[in-house]
Amino acid sequence: MDGDLKSRALGVLNRFYGYNSFYPLQFEAIQCVMQGNDAVVLMPTGGGKSLCFQIPALLSDGCTIVISPLLALMKDQVDALQGMGIPAASVNSSQSEAFNREVIEQVYAGRIKLLYISPERLLAEIDQWSEFIKISLFAIDEAHCISQWGHDFRPEYIQLATLRQRFPNVPIMALTATADRLTRNDIARQLNIPDARLFMTSFDRANITLNVASNVSGNDKMKMITRFIDAHRGESGIIYSLRRKDTEKMAARLRALGYNAAPFHAGMPADEKDRVQTAFLNDDTPIVCATIAFGMGINKSNVRWVIHSNMPKSIECYYQEIGRAGRDGMPATALMFYSFADVITLKSFAQDSGQKEINMTKLSRMQQYAESDVCRRRTLLSYFNERYDHDCGNCDVCLNPPERFDATILCQMALSAIVRTHEKEGVTAIIDILRGSGKTDIIAKGYDKLRTYGVGRDTTFAAWNSYLLQMLQLGIIDVAYDDHYHLRVTDYGWEILRGMKQVKFSKFTYKSRTTEAKSRESRQGTLQNMPPADSELFELLKKTRLALARARHVAPYIIFSDKVLDVIARNKPTTREEFATLYGIGEKKTEMFWLQFTTAVKEYLASHPQ
Repeated sequence: MDGDLKSRALGVLNRFYGYNSFYPLQFEAIQCVMQGNDAVVLMPTGGGKSLCFQIPALLSDGCTIVISPLLALMKDQVDALQGMGIPAASVNSSQSEAFNREVIEQVYAGRIKLLYISPERLLAEIDQWSEFIKISLFAIDEAHCISQWGHDFRPEYIQLATLRQRFPNVPIMALTATADRLTRNDIARQLNIPDARLFMTSFDRANITLNVASNVSGNDKMKMITRFIDAHRGESGIIYSLRRKDTEKMAARLRALGYNAAPFHAGMPADEKDRVQTAFLNDDTPIVCATIAFGMGINKSNVRWVIHSNMPKSIECYYQEIGRAGRDGMPATALMFYSFADVITLKSFAQDSGQKEINMTKLSRMQQYAESDVCRRRTLLSYFNERYDHDCGNCDVCLNPPERFDATILCQMALSAIVRTHEKEGVTAIIDILRGSGKTDIIAKGYDKLRTYGVGRDTTFAAWNSYLLQMLQLGIIDVAYDDHYHLRVTDYGWEILRGMKQVKFSKFTYKSRTTEAKSRESRQGTLQNMPPADSELFELLKKTRLALARARHVAPYIIFSDKVLDVIARNKPTTREEFATLYGIGEKKTEMFWLQFTTAVKEYLASHPQ
């Protein structure tokens, strides 16, 4: 049976999507819900989450209900699915009620396989029409919104907990690209699906180069941004700022310098926001200067860069926002500016957030990332409890590394102290034990009797603090945020403690803010995008795609992603048969577009004889 399911799933995958194989864990997640079980799916942006519920929808009788928090996300996914010949629709407030009723009638008639809807609307209306349709699956997208530990908590998601009681025989799949350990455990608990299987792939987006610029402000920041944009001419990108007024200032300054940029924030009129978003999706406006109100659910695959003009409030926010670049798997670049003024502003936001303790903790980890001298990718992935025990070679720290030393003995000292306190102490107490402190609470707990008491007294408190932070960033230890911030040893940490692994730290040195800023400036190299097989043909294919998109009133990436254009440029198909076999081109798109793209290839070959 499983073999039959896999062959059917692969057939659908190839027919509609033009792929010949699944990404890791995609089929296992599909199999899980096809067998009637619940699932929690964590895959990075661009990692293929949507296929985990779209394939079951196409293989099952009835309709899959996709719960999504944003109209933009619904429209984007529905447009993309319809472009592949998949019967999908949405019910939402931006459409007339007559049109929404027509959609539901189409669902009744069995003509819609995927129905996108907001949580509020679903819960308000489902009792009216659920008895008339067969629901094959509930897919809850952006599922981190249900958890107060998540970075984008939405109270309306809490009500989705009733789905399990109301539809006990319909499987539930919760999906997100951004959730730490606490959040992913909370998702299953809040949805009342405690037995859900977890499918979690790597959070690594290896195609994104990570860069941080510290304490750069004013005209220096603007010069750096314009140099960055000049290095990415003709490519789409997003510049994030904390405040609405800053997005308008940034866009105005860029326009004055001759760049095609537009602001976007929640305070703008709805029609203006729609205009900016549409222009960005259609490649008419390549640069959007935005608050975090922009981007969630935008499936534009050819965003090549993201700049954070200010430090984000949490690693989850940062990870999700940089994830809007390079969704097609092609090289992309992220640049974040960081200053202590940002920290002050964000602390005030956290104080007033209603979730002060959680948000202050998340802000602290974000600040540690910004100040880190450890491989940024290792720091990022350790936050999501993912082991990554080598440097990435694709971030500013790796491209211009600081002085490092063999820290295995120091690391073992700290790990031993954590273990001997039964993982029941935080950073300060562990440092006090290592340095042989005579503090009353250390003596009262008997820690002065431990073998590790005082073994690190020759290392300063500040240095130990730096080294413990590096251990956290490297994934050697973890912080139990839900248990008084006690330090815990990870599997990787145990291997170091037992002498199975060695580890290097960045050497701790005292340095002024100015010195630090200058050293950061020296390592702002960005990995330039690799050119496709033939850049001139690639540009011709982009023009062909743009013409087709405008004729059909859709975004260019709905026609094909940059990755598919790159495949066409490399393979140079001149017949329908050759075109149909290429990666990412399904039956419907072969039928619709083979002639235009093979004609473009023939024209290019005629003017460029070998």
